[in-house]
Amino acid sequence: MDSSPRQRVVVLDVLRGAAVAGMIIVTSPGEWTAAYAPLRHADWNGWTLADMVFPTFLFAVGMAIGLSFPRDLSEPRARAKLWLRVARRTALLILLGLLLNAVYTVAVPGIPVYVGRPGLAFVRIPGILQRIALCYAAAVILVVVTARKAEGGRAGINLRAILAAIVILLAGYWLIMRFIPVPGYGPGRLDQEGNLAAHVDRALFGVQHLWPLGSVSWGSPVVYDPEGLLSSIPALTNALWGVLAGYAWRRSQSNLILKLAILGAGLMVAGLLFDPLFPINKKIWTSSFALLSSGFSFLALAFFAVALRSRVAKRLSTPLRVLGANAILGFAISVLLAKLSGAPWFRFGGQTVTAQAWGDAVARALIPDARLASLACALAILALIIALLWPLDRRAIHLRV
Repeated sequence: MDSSPRQRVVVLDVLRGAAVAGMIIVTSPGEWTAAYAPLRHADWNGWTLADMVFPTFLFAVGMAIGLSFPRDLSEPRARAKLWLRVARRTALLILLGLLLNAVYTVAVPGIPVYVGRPGLAFVRIPGILQRIALCYAAAVILVVVTARKAEGGRAGINLRAILAAIVILLAGYWLIMRFIPVPGYGPGRLDQEGNLAAHVDRALFGVQHLWPLGSVSWGSPVVYDPEGLLSSIPALTNALWGVLAGYAWRRSQSNLILKLAILGAGLMVAGLLFDPLFPINKKIWTSSFALLSSGFSFLALAFFAVALRSRVAKRLSTPLRVLGANAILGFAISVLLAKLSGAPWFRFGGQTVTAQAWGDAVARALIPDARLASLACALAILALIIALLWPLDRRAIHLRV
């Protein structure tokens, strides 16, 4: 297996690009009710293919960290440079996440506000980029604080310490979610309203700053956020598993891909076995879900590592690599396009319709099957975003915060 730095970047970019592509496809259907079942998130307990997308991106974040070690941190200047970079990236990701959340609440003439109420007083505070920022910063801190001396006195990843942290975080999250009582609900509630993670988010952020769709049923009061603060604890383990994947990749052991695949399958089985004690649930990111989704990410990494040995597959994966090289920018563009898709700018059938409805109507005119037409719309959005990123990639411009 080619373990050169360039090969490592390609595998990581393709994995990251696949995750972002999944995000875009899931969130950009022509018609929400016509999306294929695997491309819809589980309503509460359980999981679908769509639920594996975000955890895989967190895994890729961790893998990038793992590939950056061992590194020389012996000098105060080197440590200060690292912490400054971590602080800058974390702050920029959080700021960008808040700005993108604000896009949905900004009142623009002719474009209705996304689900929720308009105005900055109702901007969602948690979010996808905010969770990425927190998991990235925490993962780097854990790696550096627990680092061991590697060759040449450089700081290397402490395998045992990271594994211990994963166990503590997953077991600790299960214990607090099961046994700490929630005022007015008691301990052990794992429904939308009565779980501890939802209670913490309501108390800390206020319901006006949570995900506007975080309700028990459509139109009922908001009670939870799927990217809340407390549930970021188990989400951190997805990034830490990625750190270990990067650690293993750099060591380039024999049969590495097979070992990654076996570990992935084992983690998925562990998640399924944990399910009766702590149901698999993405929206509160249960420990069983963290195990299951981390296993899925290992299997995805193994799949792309094998596939990229083929020149044909490497060429076919170029769009994913382009997207993965500018993943955050691609995600930001998708959010802006989602906002614009709500604008009633088109005429179809004698009526003024939104861009999303127009695209779905055109697709249905060409593709009779409603679900396939809806998927075609999502793929068109994905293709548009990749096309916008392609010139940047050709000029080696990669905007990474």
